[in-house]
Amino acid sequence: MAKGTIGVTTTNIFPVIKKFLYSDHEIFLRELVSNAVDASQKLKTLALAGDFNGTTDDLKVTVSLDKEAGTLTVSDRGIGMTAEEIDKYINQIAFSGAEEFLAKYKDNAAAIIGHFGLGFYSAFMVAKKVEIRTLSYQDGAKAMMWTCDGSPEFEMAECDKAQRGTDIILYVDDEEKEFLEKGRIEALLNKYCRFLPVPVVFGKKQEWKDGKYVDTDEDKVVNDIEPLWARKPSELTDDDYLKFYRAIQPGQEDPLFWIHLNVDFPFTLTGILYFPKIKNNLDIRKDRIQLYCNQVFVTDSVEGVVPDFMMLLQGVIDSPDIPLNVSRSYLQADRNVKKISTYITKKVAARLAEIAKNSPEEYEKKWDDIKIFIEYGMLSDESFCTDAMRFALLENVDGKFFKLDDYKKVIEGEQTDKDGNLIYLYATDRNAQYSYIRAATDKGYDVLLMNGQLDVPFVGMLEQKQEKTRFVRVDSDVIDRLIVKKETEAVQLTEAERELATTLFKSQIPPIEKTEFMVDFAQLAETDQPIVITQSEYMRRMREMAQFQPGMSFYGEMPSMMSLMLNTAHPLVKKLIDEAVVATQNELKPLDEELASTQNIISAIRNLDKDGKGVPEDKKQDLADNEKKEQELHEKKTAIITEYASGQDKVKQLVDIALLGNGLLTGESLDKFLQRSVSLL
Repeated sequence: MAKGTIGVTTTNIFPVIKKFLYSDHEIFLRELVSNAVDASQKLKTLALAGDFNGTTDDLKVTVSLDKEAGTLTVSDRGIGMTAEEIDKYINQIAFSGAEEFLAKYKDNAAAIIGHFGLGFYSAFMVAKKVEIRTLSYQDGAKAMMWTCDGSPEFEMAECDKAQRGTDIILYVDDEEKEFLEKGRIEALLNKYCRFLPVPVVFGKKQEWKDGKYVDTDEDKVVNDIEPLWARKPSELTDDDYLKFYRAIQPGQEDPLFWIHLNVDFPFTLTGILYFPKIKNNLDIRKDRIQLYCNQVFVTDSVEGVVPDFMMLLQGVIDSPDIPLNVSRSYLQADRNVKKISTYITKKVAARLAEIAKNSPEEYEKKWDDIKIFIEYGMLSDESFCTDAMRFALLENVDGKFFKLDDYKKVIEGEQTDKDGNLIYLYATDRNAQYSYIRAATDKGYDVLLMNGQLDVPFVGMLEQKQEKTRFVRVDSDVIDRLIVKKETEAVQLTEAERELATTLFKSQIPPIEKTEFMVDFAQLAETDQPIVITQSEYMRRMREMAQFQPGMSFYGEMPSMMSLMLNTAHPLVKKLIDEAVVATQNELKPLDEELASTQNIISAIRNLDKDGKGVPEDKKQDLADNEKKEQELHEKKTAIITEYASGQDKVKQLVDIALLGNGLLTGESLDKFLQRSVSLL
């Protein structure tokens, strides 16, 4: 068995770092400034441990440009390096000085950013040559200069440098001249270094003088060394939180409220999440929450750390325990990520429950703005759903709010049907469904308002969570059949009268795009409406669910199925049917007799099929001829009834009134209705 050591060829490692390690060339500035911050933090740690007796009040990182020389320089006043340390940490790729330092000073170490020992080499993505000029904090140390052109070869020699710390000088490549532009560097510092814990200086503050902006002698610090999330909530006011929100989300309307995250076990996590006004806009963007690691911006793609439904929130999260890839550009899969995600979910749920309990009026006022967030969370996250059952609200058509358990107690006395099912009635439009709402409230029932973007899947979820529970829209049937308290009274019509009435009224329904009607009958009260238009709860819900589930798209293509419900107890409906029977009986009677005879022949032929092999061959033509005759007789009957109905203005008027009440009468049909209404007067 052979053993050995895996070798790394330095000739090949630089192209790998330059082309593949980092997702974007601009990352180099974040890495170099982060290293400079680490050097400063290390000096603070040494001072705390008593291993450095000098001052740390002058610690800062300075970024400077020399466009004429083609250089970009990152300087610090930190720990510096000796020749031996350069050889150890620079000349050895992937040897992390941060890891070694943390191991030695783990009890006193300030937040150290670096981990992999690779950040410095990102400089070669934009530079044709990199120069290090450094002086260690150690007594008697000599200043050293290290130079490399991106090949495995380097030069190192003593140099003149009076101040402790390190200067990293990048001779920017001709193809990367954008990084010599002041505006570009300002943007990168604002993106990646805005909240670093050591002051970052870029240029001088300016003032307006003699008609133009001129530099002052004061350094321009581009970062906030103690961002809001790193401070104790007890030290902060509402104005502090709002000011910070406006800084990270400029131009946005002020948030409804916020959650300050602060945990140090079993992982370290801080941050602030804001609840914006969401309304009915399910806009799941991936860049609303920014992820930081020790105050260094990492990414605004926080999938995994934050559940999908919380992408509706805005804010920042900072954790050194979130695992990153070596370029610190994106997350890696890890159990800690799941733990952190679970914690954030619990924290958000607890905050909502707290507001709902302690400030119910304030919570109700904000409900319209956070409803879509809570419903989306309940639909997509089982853990959040369990918690949210305590603070989710239902609103009725009168604008009153109820928690789920409270509302159940309100309606269970009146809205339990004969089979023990609890029926939740709801409307989606107060005005369009007014007559249906009134019919329900006249019965003593309560009606919810469910007009949100996610209410369709939300009510489906509630039905699954609660046994013997159904949500039914008020216009999906007549009120007595929505909540059946007793056996309904049978319709007092013969089969022939049903057939006639069906054609009589259906023939007068004007064409409506993507809508089909069937005629149904109900024995309601004489004082109820003569005709009520309803829509199947099941089919309507399937059509609406099609927009959420691509596999159900065929439902979205189907026409709306509406029911024209005739109240056979209403005097006017009874009269119109009776008049139609009398008026058409002479023409229909011989057709009915011939139709009955034809149907008897068809039945007799079909009865010849004794063994399931079909009718005998010599009878198939007779069967086809009689089936064709049957169809022709039905068509003749339909034509006779339709011809009669076309002259009955009251039939048309009743149908149009029902359509008008549902917003289905438009265009030419509406115009004809108005003219007919005047003539009938």
